[in-house]
Amino acid sequence: MKLIPSASALPVHIISGFLGAGKTTLLKHLLSQKPEGETWAVLMNEFGQIGVDQELLPQDQGYAVKELLGGCLCCSSQLPMQIALSRLLSEAKPDRLFIEPTGLGHPAQLLEQLTEPHWQPHLKMQALVTVIDGSRLHDREWTTQNLYADQLKAAHIVVVSHTDLMTDADQQSLKELQQEYQVYQQTWLMSSQGQVDIEQLQQDYVGSARQIQPLLLQQRQQRVGEQPAKIQQLPYHYVESAQGYAVAGWKLPKRWQFDFYKLLDLLCEQHNWLRIKGIFNTNQGWKSFNFNPEQFNYQTADEGIDNRIEIIYPAEQRDWLAFEIVLMNCRIDAAAKTSP
Repeated sequence: MKLIPSASALPVHIISGFLGAGKTTLLKHLLSQKPEGETWAVLMNEFGQIGVDQELLPQDQGYAVKELLGGCLCCSSQLPMQIALSRLLSEAKPDRLFIEPTGLGHPAQLLEQLTEPHWQPHLKMQALVTVIDGSRLHDREWTTQNLYADQLKAAHIVVVSHTDLMTDADQQSLKELQQEYQVYQQTWLMSSQGQVDIEQLQQDYVGSARQIQPLLLQQRQQRVGEQPAKIQQLPYHYVESAQGYAVAGWKLPKRWQFDFYKLLDLLCEQHNWLRIKGIFNTNQGWKSFNFNPEQFNYQTADEGIDNRIEIIYPAEQRDWLAFEIVLMNCRIDAAAKTSP
């Protein structure tokens, strides 16, 4: 995986988005803006074993398109992605690179991989782009999926596609979505037929303020001077801040089960927050919670990929240990008594 040193780091754009959002349409329009004399490259990831999207992109001179099939380059072993990317850079020597992960991928994990020290001399990561289908914003079953939310929260730039098909209900849902995600300081672009200028996406990536760390209970048990464990799997706790707000969150294993009424009591007892959202495996089935200061909503939900909760609040110092202790005391699964 030897890379040929370049005079300057290569601009790299990650174009993410849920299934059918319009990523490839956007990508085609971006590629049409390639200056004469430059070579632009695309690394595409298909979850299945047969690639289709590659055939939809320009195959003319000046473009280099490579597909990585079978699995998700965001979530699986980094080795296939490292090899494919290294070969693409060495063989095509592009002036700009676009990466389109599968619609089932977690782009934040891919961005984390590509900002590791090994890649920093070669890749100049740009703001991460997530495409969302504006004509489906009214569909709550679509927009409340965990993966959809993960992709949207990872975005620095949100491209709203299919704007020509948006209804009044979609427009209202868009306003609510922008309000909900204002803490992430994202740029929102409206697009019909993928019409976005490349200049609008040329923003250097600035590292997130998110701090992923072990559960607070585990941190309390660490010895003085002991290095915190590197987070590689659930459970974990994180905090991030932006624009005068902060988000405290927990992601916990799917197999953990919680007492619904104890959990509901805990959430209702919180003070001075702006938004509480979560999904939990409870003794009443999977439940989602969506609280704002005017309304406390909870309902039956589809089975999630994990237990998770986020609390948005004014940026101020808070001791979340007491909250986490009560949260852990809501566990009722068999392993609760022996788990940390």
